Amino acid sequence: MSLMEKRHIDEAIARDIVDQGCLLCSEHKPHHCHRRLVAEYLAQKWGQFDTQHLI
Repeated sequence: MSLMEKRHIDEAIARDIVDQGCLLCSEHKPHHCHRRLVAEYLAQKWGQFDTQHLI
């Protein structure tokens, strides 16, 4: 989380791109997915948004 804060990814990524895009991961279970951390970080900065884990 601190690395994402340091790199200001919430400013580097346009929200409209995230709203119409996806973060892909090959982990079998959502709790192992490191992209979950990105989604949680952005939700803290932007407010909650819809996330779906495809299993």
